[in-house]
Amino acid sequence: MKKKILSILALAGVLFLGSCTNLTEKVLDEASVAGLSDRQAADGIMAPVYARLPDLYSHTIYFALQEISTDEAILPYRGGTDWGDNGIYLSLHQHTTTSTDPNVRNAWLLALQGISRSITALNTLPTLNDSVTKTYIAEARGMRAFYNMLLLDMFGLVFVKEDVNATSTILRGNDALEYVKTELLAVEPNLSNTVGPGRLTKNAVYGLLARLYLNAAVYRDRYATQFTFKPEDMDKVVEYTEKVINSGQYQLAPEYFSLFNSDNHDNKELVFAIDQRAELNGHNRLSYFSLSGDQFPLPAYPAANGTDGPAITSDFYRSWVAAYGTKDPSVDPRFYKQNISIYTNPADSCVSANDFNIDRGILRGQQYGLLRVNGAFVKCANGNFKVGKLFNVNRNKPTLAVNFTEQVDFTVAGSNYSTGYRVEKYEFSKKSTSGRNLGDADIVILRLADMYLMRAEAKLRKSSDAASALADVNTVRAARTARMPAPPALTTMNLDLLLRERGFEFYWESQRRTDMIRYGKYEGIWTEKTNADVKKRLFPIPQTAIDGASNLPGYLKQNDSY
Repeated sequence: MKKKILSILALAGVLFLGSCTNLTEKVLDEASVAGLSDRQAADGIMAPVYARLPDLYSHTIYFALQEISTDEAILPYRGGTDWGDNGIYLSLHQHTTTSTDPNVRNAWLLALQGISRSITALNTLPTLNDSVTKTYIAEARGMRAFYNMLLLDMFGLVFVKEDVNATSTILRGNDALEYVKTELLAVEPNLSNTVGPGRLTKNAVYGLLARLYLNAAVYRDRYATQFTFKPEDMDKVVEYTEKVINSGQYQLAPEYFSLFNSDNHDNKELVFAIDQRAELNGHNRLSYFSLSGDQFPLPAYPAANGTDGPAITSDFYRSWVAAYGTKDPSVDPRFYKQNISIYTNPADSCVSANDFNIDRGILRGQQYGLLRVNGAFVKCANGNFKVGKLFNVNRNKPTLAVNFTEQVDFTVAGSNYSTGYRVEKYEFSKKSTSGRNLGDADIVILRLADMYLMRAEAKLRKSSDAASALADVNTVRAARTARMPAPPALTTMNLDLLLRERGFEFYWESQRRTDMIRYGKYEGIWTEKTNADVKKRLFPIPQTAIDGASNLPGYLKQNDSY
């Protein structure tokens, strides 16, 4: 019967997709819960509130909007045949996205669906008599605030609604900010701190409040020439980050890439994350998105290859080079982790299935990996897998090496399959049957390092307390000790250096757009992007949503410049 509850809510979500603004959701009837305990019914009602988060945070939706629109990531029309998609990724990077962009529409729909499912839960959970109900109601209300916070960041508005049959009220600017803040504060007393990181906890709310206050200046006056960061807002950032830091519940991870391993659900640095363990049918898209079509991370599955998607821009790579001067950026263990030993020992060309793992971080130059011939991996005489130089065999160019270059742009030469340094941050799941399903790694939303760096920024912005900010940044850097040396301590700190440090720490984690806007850098010039229109700080409201609300004149106004 529990499956019946989930399927009814899933159907309601599908029906909702056709109604972009009215947040209509089917309410569970009493018959659907017959025979279940109240606890089982509560679990079944609560699960859909979180269920679409993996889809929202997938590679082509929230990740694309937050990363490919910035100086960090670029996705060219690969070889003139792949990732063309009617130019939507080129437009996203160049800030010329239109209201018909399907990924923008999907981000809008999935966030609103999350709100809708939260409202359904809030209207249904009070009818149940179980000790968990009070916590679940707080979670559902908090998740409604979280989905609205995403809408506020991406589209500049929130939807306020309590009754499933009512029409939502739309708030913008300071009113929207205050609504999200009030909702998060209201739920904190009734949340647990023992159910994370895949569910909303007190500490997750503290982290979200810190992020909200840090960006409050942006949300109040989106198109300001210069943002006004109120001292009282920065005090709140410090207050809420310190609640998490001082809780004793979290630890900075010595191995940076363990934060993105398949078993990261129990990593002590994660504060709030999207539960993607295989038994919950997670997906693995952030793992394969950037890799070459001739990189195969799973010896058991010779069809599990990359997709030649986005690369980092030369601009972002050069920020690492500038930071380390005469030293290669790989001295920073956050930049790269070598797992394929043939790079440094050519004799290590036969590797057992259990010992084979692809390299992590930012991948440059000639790539090595499993060799595939006629759909099967080549093996050594001892039965191990042959590892060697990779070529673009899948692209029918068997003599063209998979040799990632720094140059990547929208020219013909810059759009080839091997252009751009690639990113392999999240680990492929060894449980995957295709490389593109059953991902174990939780997608990180908040982690302890962000608490330190948000506190550092708040202190810099309020009182130019560079010493305290420097101490927080160096605390994070010094923690990455699994592969020595740890990143060397910095000796000075200012806002530009802190933004650079946030790039090093949080690259490929769907934070870059929000950071660049807050730092006044989003209108800058970088590879293939010159648009300086401040109105592009918001995405367009999907045209389908505007059309769907046409029977309510003035209800849903398109964002400026679209």
